[in-house]
Amino acid sequence: MKKILTGLGALVLILLAGTAVFLWDPLPANPPAAELASAAAAYDAEILRDEYGVPHIRGARDRDAAFGLAYAHAEDDYETIQEVVAATRGNLARYRGADAAPVDYMVALLGVWETVDARYEADVPEDVKAMAEAYAAGLNLYAAEHPDATWAGLAPFTPQDIVAGFIFKTPFFYGLDDTLKDLFGGDHTQSIALDPNGDRKAFLMAPRTMTERGSNAFAVSPARAGDGVTRLIINSHQPMTGPVAWYEAHIASEEGLDITGGIFPGTPVILHGFNHDVGWANTVSAQDLSDVYVLTRNPDDKGQYLLDGDWRDFEETTATLHVKLWGPFALRVKRPVLRSAHGPVIEGPTGTYAIRYAGMGEIRQLEQYYRLNKSTGLDSFLQAMSLNALPSINYVFADKAGNVGFIHNGQYPARKDDWDWSGDMPGDRADLIWRGYRPWAEVPKLINPASGFVFNSNNTPYSATDGPDNLKAEDFPQSMGLQENQTNRALRVIQLTDGSTPMTREALLAIKFDTAYAPGSEADGVVKAVLAHDWSAEPDMEAAADLLATWDYDMDMHSRSAALGGLTVLREITQRFTHIPAPEPEDAFREAVSWLMEHHGRIDPEWGEVNKLERGGKTWPISGGPDTLRAVYPAAIRDDGELHMNAGDTWIALVEWDADGNQSAEVINPYGSASLDTSSEHYDDQAPLFASEQWRIAHLDWAEIEAAAERRYRPGRQD
Repeated sequence: MKKILTGLGALVLILLAGTAVFLWDPLPANPPAAELASAAAAYDAEILRDEYGVPHIRGARDRDAAFGLAYAHAEDDYETIQEVVAATRGNLARYRGADAAPVDYMVALLGVWETVDARYEADVPEDVKAMAEAYAAGLNLYAAEHPDATWAGLAPFTPQDIVAGFIFKTPFFYGLDDTLKDLFGGDHTQSIALDPNGDRKAFLMAPRTMTERGSNAFAVSPARAGDGVTRLIINSHQPMTGPVAWYEAHIASEEGLDITGGIFPGTPVILHGFNHDVGWANTVSAQDLSDVYVLTRNPDDKGQYLLDGDWRDFEETTATLHVKLWGPFALRVKRPVLRSAHGPVIEGPTGTYAIRYAGMGEIRQLEQYYRLNKSTGLDSFLQAMSLNALPSINYVFADKAGNVGFIHNGQYPARKDDWDWSGDMPGDRADLIWRGYRPWAEVPKLINPASGFVFNSNNTPYSATDGPDNLKAEDFPQSMGLQENQTNRALRVIQLTDGSTPMTREALLAIKFDTAYAPGSEADGVVKAVLAHDWSAEPDMEAAADLLATWDYDMDMHSRSAALGGLTVLREITQRFTHIPAPEPEDAFREAVSWLMEHHGRIDPEWGEVNKLERGGKTWPISGGPDTLRAVYPAAIRDDGELHMNAGDTWIALVEWDADGNQSAEVINPYGSASLDTSSEHYDDQAPLFASEQWRIAHLDWAEIEAAAERRYRPGRQD
């Protein structure tokens, strides 16, 4: 027995050793600091941090500003920048574990690095490469100076990392990620379009959920303003933290760059904001910009699919995912990556599908943003937009000359107009594989409408102004898949405007910070269903229904009916984001009453006692709610009696040009410039202003910036 046990012990040790060898996957060391910092000598940027810690960065060249921007952003949010780079490389699971593996597979599936390898040298202009190179140099300098904060094996950062980040992320803003998740999941609906010349109809096979996102944008011409002032409100709704949270910066150079706005981690230019001549606001759009093709696989050879009567071989590669276990050990997982003539292939539980999508193989996203940053008015702005390299995103813009406009931007697939593209497409016909996009001239635009007011709140482009000249559905082919929905926010804008009343500063801000739900909204439908129920057999519920009946649909922090109403409608409105089905209205109402009584001892606390902005353990009451113009989305219905905002209104700007062209701007951030440093005064110094709907002045003049600067320094230079 002793010999047997000794033998078994030796066998176990051998197996453990073999397993350790198999799983041994240590991350390489980062290069020495001197090597990482070597490229920084080619750049000279000055960073001035104002009284709120916001970085104002300037250099002789545009690339110097990009270098300084990378360094400044790394000072405030280096961890998130590294996470973005690791995700873009398809290597996030090596740092974050199994939960990140789907992200890494997505990078391989979408061919992000194949696009970079094929197009970077030839199709990225030299001045754009220079911006990406400078940004990477700024990150590498920071890595050299902060080796302990730099993830093992991640440095050096490269310009290709920066360009690849745009390739990977931009298609997700119109919902491509949701399409992919749906196909990988078990509840995808096949709604297959059939030949338009036939007499059969499409058919459904399973339930499917939908998602939407949020943002607001408003522009007012000087004629409509009543005081000769052109106004633009930038009001994107994003998460409060993370890889798509806004970070405010101001970059300038002697080459004509001078722009303030919001960026995401890893971006060397402003994504939306304003320079001295023009500004723009982005809102997420939901056009139909991707197509799913149902493939027929060869029953005798799973490596083939049917196309035009012939069996075609899939193009197959292998994605190797490195999934962190512990320490230097990682599980190497190999997964096949298939492509058909249509595009990437998904082997889902409900079938085999191929996808073709706007942005596939595109590499010019950074170029277009860079050109927008340097636009000087309507003509140059539209010229930059005509690159048509950004797959989606609405644009509402205004300029110093008083022009305002709306663009339902997108790379619209050049589809056959006689087919219905709203469902899945048959994958066995090559003539349905569209090639390229409709020309920029066909992209829906509304420039200088009669009323002098344009807006978007993630709603249909057919409702972009309060005047008589809205875009019309009949002017666009159905195959473009233009957005058709109305959000509550859009309904409220329509309700609050009339096409002629002067849109003063006060009137515009009243719209922006409006906190009510409109008739016909989802909230309205839920409340009506609750009040239609007979509660007479339950006195406590009947009393609660009487309170609900007094609610004016307003989510003001001082309202004593908004808590009951808001909690009742909350899950109906947010289910499109959470994918958690909302309870029936009567059940939601009961649960709202129960939760309020449990945590507040009453059904009518002020909304501000429930609805909070939280940062660093401190809270502030805040007005607004999901899908109100003052957009406030909670992370969850908490078990401590509070809702804490985690998305919605984030970085907001009000930009104005007076009749003489003089510019002023006010901005606000929900937290502060120091994204991760809890010890910094700038971690939460803007939170009380944000919660009380106040602004801070945006410093635009360099003499003013110098006077306000708390700190001035030049990264990589001692003088």
